[in-house]
Amino acid sequence: VDLEDQEEIRQRIEGVLKAHFRPEFLNRIDEKIVFGRLQESAIIKIVDIQIRLLQRRLEDKKITIDLTEPARKFLAKEGYDPVYGARPLKRTIQKLVQDPLALKILQGEIKERDHVTIDQGKKGELGFRVK
Repeated sequence: VDLEDQEEIRQRIEGVLKAHFRPEFLNRIDEKIVFGRLQESAIIKIVDIQIRLLQRRLEDKKITIDLTEPARKFLAKEGYDPVYGARPLKRTIQKLVQDPLALKILQGEIKERDHVTIDQGKKGELGFRVK
């Protein structure tokens, strides 16, 4: 977003704020910060951070996991919402990665010292390959 667009956005936000709030309230606000939409690369970085946290939780079982690039992009796409940004991403990773992984561990499909590669399947779901 260039400077002219940013200024237009700020002016529009000011107008909306003035239309909904009393000047006494607005005068108490020190600063207004406008957040832009996250780029796909930023969301993928958040996916990587969440997966690293999951990897740390699996260290005691000596289970390692690895995400392919298509799986990373799939999770980024599924976990992003234009209104809420990347907030739903953690729930998406829990639903599509953590829960199925936990079931496979409980069912004995994944054991100590296994390496799991998570990839995007042909039907849009995630697949788990165990070595």
